[in-house]
Amino acid sequence: MQRGLVIEDLAPTAEWLMRALREAFPGIAVELAETAADARAALQRRPDIALVDLDLPDGSGIDIIAQINARHPHCHCIVTTIYGDDRHLFPALRAGAQGYLLKDQPMERLVAALQAIDRGEPPLSPAIARRLLGMFAPAGPAPDEQKLTTRERETLVLIAKGLRLAEVAEQLGVTRNTAAGFVKAIYRKLNISSRAEAALEATRLGLVKNEF
Repeated sequence: MQRGLVIEDLAPTAEWLMRALREAFPGIAVELAETAADARAALQRRPDIALVDLDLPDGSGIDIIAQINARHPHCHCIVTTIYGDDRHLFPALRAGAQGYLLKDQPMERLVAALQAIDRGEPPLSPAIARRLLGMFAPAGPAPDEQKLTTRERETLVLIAKGLRLAEVAEQLGVTRNTAAGFVKAIYRKLNISSRAEAALEATRLGLVKNEF
């Protein structure tokens, strides 16, 4: 790696990431872009690796990842973020991110993950690797699925597809309160607390197709 680009608007975090790049690849020239506009300008220097934050003051890091892949497919795009949920993870990977690192890890682990690129290993935080592996766990009649009633399975499919509570109730032909009761039971039985987790569980249980 000869040229690196850190796309990050928080100064302390930017310095931390730039230091990680320099430790991982001695002699690398590192440039900082604090906005999406700065990042687009920096692409003219053809970076070999880019550490991309997803939340930028003037745009989305996911859009930047897509642009990097379109213009400089040789560049390794690595997400560096605080977000480990499906709503951020999968769009970033679809845009072309080749790694996904959470910022809550020690410097030495971050450096090691970056150095693994030279060995052909995608840099992934352990929590992200576990989430991705979970997507491909064997489906079939798992104990969790057997806990759900027929109505609850139907409700899980609908909320996994993004339907709101009123729409779920309409689809099932029940009142809003009844639909809310189904959702509450699903969350309790599957030990989840968000729509993103519900979508993941529906995919794992084979109730909806995996879009990843």
